[in-house]
Amino acid sequence: MPLTTPSVFPPPSAEFIKWPSRRSVVHSTKGIVACTQPLAAKCGIDILNAGGNAADAAVAVAAGLNMTEPCSTGIGGDMFCLYYDAKTCSVSALNGSGRSGAKCTLETIRKSLGVADGVVGEIPMSSVHAVTVPGAAAGWVDTVERFGSGKLSLEQILAPAIELGEKGFPVSEDAAFFWQRSEQILRRASPNFAEMLKADPSAPDGVRGPRAGDIIKLPNLARTFRTLATEGKKGFYSGRIADEIINVVRDLGGHLELADLQHHLEQGSEPVDPISLEFRGQGTGSSGVELWEHPPNGQGIVALMALGIIQELETQGKIPTFTAADHNTAPYLHAIIEALRIAFADASWFVTDPSTTAVPTSSLISQPYLAQRAALFDPARASDILRHGSPALRSSDTVYFCVSDAQGNAISFINSNYGGFGTAIVPRGCGFTLQNRGANFSLDAAHPNALGPRKRPYHTIIPGLVTNLSDGSLHSVFGVMGGFMQPQGHVQVLLGQLVGGLNPQQALDAPRVCIGSGMADYGDVYDRTVYVEEGMPEETVRGLRELGHNVQVLRGWGGKGRQMFGRGQIIRWTVDEVDGTGVWSAGSDMRGDGAAYPA
Repeated sequence: MPLTTPSVFPPPSAEFIKWPSRRSVVHSTKGIVACTQPLAAKCGIDILNAGGNAADAAVAVAAGLNMTEPCSTGIGGDMFCLYYDAKTCSVSALNGSGRSGAKCTLETIRKSLGVADGVVGEIPMSSVHAVTVPGAAAGWVDTVERFGSGKLSLEQILAPAIELGEKGFPVSEDAAFFWQRSEQILRRASPNFAEMLKADPSAPDGVRGPRAGDIIKLPNLARTFRTLATEGKKGFYSGRIADEIINVVRDLGGHLELADLQHHLEQGSEPVDPISLEFRGQGTGSSGVELWEHPPNGQGIVALMALGIIQELETQGKIPTFTAADHNTAPYLHAIIEALRIAFADASWFVTDPSTTAVPTSSLISQPYLAQRAALFDPARASDILRHGSPALRSSDTVYFCVSDAQGNAISFINSNYGGFGTAIVPRGCGFTLQNRGANFSLDAAHPNALGPRKRPYHTIIPGLVTNLSDGSLHSVFGVMGGFMQPQGHVQVLLGQLVGGLNPQQALDAPRVCIGSGMADYGDVYDRTVYVEEGMPEETVRGLRELGHNVQVLRGWGGKGRQMFGRGQIIRWTVDEVDGTGVWSAGSDMRGDGAAYPA
């Protein structure tokens, strides 16, 4: 593997002690798992220690997170990953998202929802019509088959998570908070809600939402994992599990059929070409970096466009070349906010399933188009309402975690139900909930992301990966979860390192901003509200308001609180300057239960 940036992480300066929490960077030469849940991280560490590679361990972590944090992720949802192969210095992408049913036409769903003619309407997050085919199960199997070491079977990889479900595990703080908050949603969603709650003889009907520290068992989910482990994808997309998925959806008035699950079994996850953008090397100690993202139907293109626009603003002289002293100042955040607004305006229109609708991906991240869109920026004031541009068309809730191994491979992996427990609909005897990703479809026939049969919706979950321009070696794998916050988090934590000179943990600890399109129910892409996390300097908040931004400072965790700013993970690759040994250096977001754990 080519040598990369020297492993120089300065000690935290006094100014960073003021953030609500600061953890130390975790270093290892044998690999690291960085995720939101300690017990799930141990699942991955067990696999690394058993001889598996980063991809094998990632699937173990994904399964472990489904057990320990089902309020965020699960096998009833979707997944995406970016994989860095150390031997070839190559980046690969796997799209594990599911499609709508063959009978889910726009007319059928509008009629089922009772949407009147002339009204655009929307698919509610809690509706059975928001259920799309779960892609995660196939994605886990395909990740192991495509990128795994070949040394471990799927049964071995899923064994740690299965043990958690069968023997029980203590519920962590954040998971308990969201689990309890969602108890009534689970109860309303389907008759099988008890499978996702803690058995308690003292509760009125024998079950309740688990509290922090409670031991909970999920034997039905463990049974589902055992079926996947022994029978592969066929065991999930046909047979008992498939029947129960279709039964519960049909009973609630949905239109998915067994043929839709069979279609996904036959198609499998889709290997796609990742998209990227080169960014200057300020503060990296190298000639620059290349940010890699998934192409549409994912929203990773928002992060690429925003970075590209910021780069064009420098070229046009509208902003200075920011340095570490500018990090999280009002002018610095103003440029990020406005670049993100411009990027979201395009993405909200153009991002859809490229297999059904032409998406101008290359044009949207081309230098001429980004320069054109950068011209909309005003350094002295917040923008007016933005609409999408017109590039040349060509035919063509959530858990994020990352894993590295001793061979230098790394994987950026994200798995989601979409909103919390998704629809909270539980297939009988299966122990998981079905996602509500279909709520992202538009019911406007003229919109590129309009609902259609066997179509993938606009997807919020995005893994990130960075390589060095000098030699193509790995810089980092990283991500920030949280709906439409994700590309915003990508831009902020990456620039925190490249411009702010922050180490991985500092970049995650620093307060973040989230524009109005950041989360469902918090405004749309044209909302001018800027949510600012507590801990941001008062001078910065005042400066943003003077620029015309509608700033709301969010404190605490519940309601409109700090949960809005997502939870991230970063693993950096560096090389010891003296002996040339490769070192993994990781940070884990203080906003989550987990941490970075060395192998």
